[in-house]
Parts: sequence; structure tokens; C-alpha cells
Amino acid sequence: MTGYAKVFRFSKMHGLGNDFVIIDSRNRAPRVTSALARALGDRHSGIGFDQLAEITGEVSQPPQLAFFNADGSASATCGNATRCIARMLMDQTGSNSIDLQSERGLLRCHRLDNEQTAVNMGAPLFNWEDIPLAYKANTLSLPIEGNPVAVGLGNPHCVLIVKDPEVTDVESLGPKFERHPIFPERSNVEFVSVSSEQQIRMRVWERGVGITRASGSGACAAAVACARRGLVGKKVVVVTDGGELGVNWTQHGITLSGPTSRVFDGELAADLLDEIHG
Repeated sequence: MTGYAKVFRFSKMHGLGNDFVIIDSRNRAPRVTSALARALGDRHSGIGFDQLAEITGEVSQPPQLAFFNADGSASATCGNATRCIARMLMDQTGSNSIDLQSERGLLRCHRLDNEQTAVNMGAPLFNWEDIPLAYKANTLSLPIEGNPVAVGLGNPHCVLIVKDPEVTDVESLGPKFERHPIFPERSNVEFVSVSSEQQIRMRVWERGVGITRASGSGACAAAVACARRGLVGKKVVVVTDGGELGVNWTQHGITLSGPTSRVFDGELAADLLDEIHG
């Protein structure tokens, strides 16, 4: 594998402490495997991240995104990673907007006047088969402990309205709901309280990752769940452990906005790649 690492470069970025490794594989075959994602996700022997995103396709076409969780499992979408990739590619081209392609569909992204980055995450899914659930149920009040709201955003979300996320035992409850039998593909889990009609507080347990400082798709799911319950309006600020995200749910989809940060660029060493791939 001599010389391979010289072309296997990556960028590290984060949105409110929700951190990502981004690998640009455009104009070549996809290179990220579950084993590679799992190895790089280790914060002791790899790089460490909440999600890894690979950009594929042809440079002349809308960039295609594939997402992996820290445990190597695949994810159909990741709101904060999408915003980070949009920011990175817009900085490269000097543009103020870009379209990205994912399993979720075409994601339209743009730069805001305050230097934040926004992405339209599309319409939320409420049909039990689309989320998906294991059986037909009322997605506004699931028949399980806590009566959570189920929301689909390309990945499944379980939103629990709680009195105070600050004192909720997310570390214990998160994996319990993530792996509840009603979610055949596991679930992201949000613990949410309502501060006002325009603001909610959220802590999150991400499927295949654990507790994260923020979650873009989680913020969208939490805002939609609270709006469906009549607790907030359709435009809210979501306060996460890492800071604030804006969510605006309209007939055109859910727009997620917030800051992004580029941390560093690097390249994977041949020794690490040899160890992973044998």
C-alpha cells in the first residue's frame, strides 16, 4: 500500500462540537468501508468522530454523500455533517450555495449573512412504515415507556418530552430506546424540554455513536415532534450541549442552520491502512 496514504486525505470539521471526518473521493471509486470507519472513529487509536462522511461521484455532478457512524454502521443522513461539507465545498469554489445528493435526496445548502450554513433537510416522515417502525403505531405517541414521538428524516428518531434534559440519565436511557424492538433499524434518541414557543432544550443519544454535543437531524426531529404536539411553533431555536441550532419547518421542508468550524486537514498513514485492511 506504499504511496496510498499520500492520496487518502481527510478534513476534520464540527458543528457545535458534533464532529466529523470528511473524505473526498470524487472521480474515483468509494474507499470507505465499515471497517475503516470503525477504526478511524476510535478516539484513541484512530482520529475520532461522531460521523464520517465520504463525498463521491463526479466533480461535474452534485456531490454524493455517504455517512458512517463511529461504530462503522451506515447512516442515510446527517444534518450537521451536511452543513460542514457544504461550507467546505462553498469555500473551495467561492460560491454561496450548493446542492448535495444523499439517500435523503437532493439537499440544497446555502451560506447565510452571519456566516452560518443552512441546509434544507426535506420533509419529515410520519408514516410508521417510512420511519420505520416494527409495527403499525401512532407515531405522535408511541405505545412504549414515555410515549415518545417517532419522526423519520432518512434515519429514525425517538423524541421524548421530559421535564429537564439536564438531569435526565441520557447515558442509561439512550441505548435502551435506541435498541427498543419497535425500531427495527435502531433509533436516534432525543430528550427535549420546552423553554418557550420559540425555543427548546435538547440532549441527544445518537445511534451507533452515543451522547453527542449536538445533532442536526436530531434538532430537526425534536423541533418537529414538539410542533406536532402543539408545544412550539414551526420556527424554533434548539439549544444543544454544544450551542444553538435554528430549525424552520415549512411546506418546502425543514431548514437547519447554525455555525460550522474547520479544525484541520490530514492524511491517513500507510501503517494504519495496512493494519485495517491486513
